[in-house]
Amino acid sequence: MRTAINFPGELRGVFAVPPLCRVNCASRSIDFEQNGNLVEYIRRGGITRLIYGGNAFLYHVTLDEYALLLDWLARLPRDLWIVPGIGPGFGRALEQAQIIRAFHFPCVLMLPCNDPRDAAGLESGYREIAGAAATKLLLYIKDENSFGADKQRGLDAVGRLVADGVCIGIKYAVVRENAENDDYLDGLLQRVDRRFVISGIGERPAVTHLREWKLPGFTTGSGCVAPHLSQALFASCERGDFDQAEELRSRFMALEDLRDAWGPARVLHAAVGEAELAQTGRIPPFVSALDDWQLERLSPIAKQLLADDLGAASEL
Repeated sequence: MRTAINFPGELRGVFAVPPLCRVNCASRSIDFEQNGNLVEYIRRGGITRLIYGGNAFLYHVTLDEYALLLDWLARLPRDLWIVPGIGPGFGRALEQAQIIRAFHFPCVLMLPCNDPRDAAGLESGYREIAGAAATKLLLYIKDENSFGADKQRGLDAVGRLVADGVCIGIKYAVVRENAENDDYLDGLLQRVDRRFVISGIGERPAVTHLREWKLPGFTTGSGCVAPHLSQALFASCERGDFDQAEELRSRFMALEDLRDAWGPARVLHAAVGEAELAQTGRIPPFVSALDDWQLERLSPIAKQLLADDLGAASEL
């Protein structure tokens, strides 16, 4: 993996957020062979930035698994920029930080906390976690209360973390009915240069975030099935061809609709398996696998997206 990254310049691009393949048995141990197959597929599709976070269910990983995962991630090809998740709880993050110190990850994704919190407390804790891990943080703003109930103080705290170099980027994932109207994002960009903020909710708002808000990049889950299409969507936005970008975006919506309806991570976990890109195995608790009728509906959608991606690859 890469250990030197130019911040914020290299936030311009597509970040895949893969599922974490596990053995399909009672132990649910991490299947590194299948994960390697999926990583190589994404890499061949042109995406070299990978975030292991919510789609990998890192909220529920054990410390022993975390150590094994980091060791595997650190040995991935040198052209890959890998961002592992950490947290979300303070104590858990400090324990994970001691493991992270042994490696040279340029940054880690700070998973959002839903436990009691406020802006000052999170800012203090995040500074301590970054120091303990000896690395930088990629913040994950999932809703307007991610940094506490006082939104303005929360945004001020984010601004200070960026200004002081503790945070080198923000994954912005606040869902809006219309991504063009977002007062909270506007408030964030009044405090933080937009070069540090990437769209963090997949293809659905990506074109709007890049066109209207001038964000430099976006994250993708469905792009793990269709990396060429995700890259093509980004390239279209880069050259200002937003009509083509919207057409490419439309190809993701059937899968994205199911992810929104049934749970983004569990649907992606199943979709990668149904597309036969990797054997993703059993999902660990506290999340359940899709039912048979859900798989019957998902399978042709995942396979069609894969076919579209293979078609796009042949055209490049």
